[in-house]
Amino acid sequence: MTSLPESFAARRRARGFTLIELLVVLAILTLLAGIVGPRVLNQLGGAKSKTAAVQIADIDKALEIYKLDVGRYPTNEEGLAALMKNPGGQLGWNGPYLKGDAVPTDPWGHAFRYANPGPNGGIEILSLGADGAPGGEGENADIRNSH
Repeated sequence: MTSLPESFAARRRARGFTLIELLVVLAILTLLAGIVGPRVLNQLGGAKSKTAAVQIADIDKALEIYKLDVGRYPTNEEGLAALMKNPGGQLGWNGPYLKGDAVPTDPWGHAFRYANPGPNGGIEILSLGADGAPGGEGENADIRNSH
């Protein structure tokens, strides 16, 4: 036969965790989330900027192919839509030059801006970033092609 203190200790171990133990584990998890969470969110934001840069590079390449076929870049009036549908029966047009049904939007859902000629004389493809306004820093910074 077992003594009273031994059976009490055995029953106590079989019951599980105490409230204090659960609170300590919860506090540790909260601290970890506070440290790791912002870093993960910063990486996600950077991924959207990188995605916009890749999309701009793809559109830029499609415009180069358009120029080879038609002999010129689309005008401002024709815009990027000229990559998807022949603007006014252009001879040599061999599109659509991008996959999908329409010109893609940037990762924040805004339309890319197109200018021919751009501020530096060439063509410009521009995403205004997360805020959709010119300028900004970080995720709100403008992203453009290198022409």
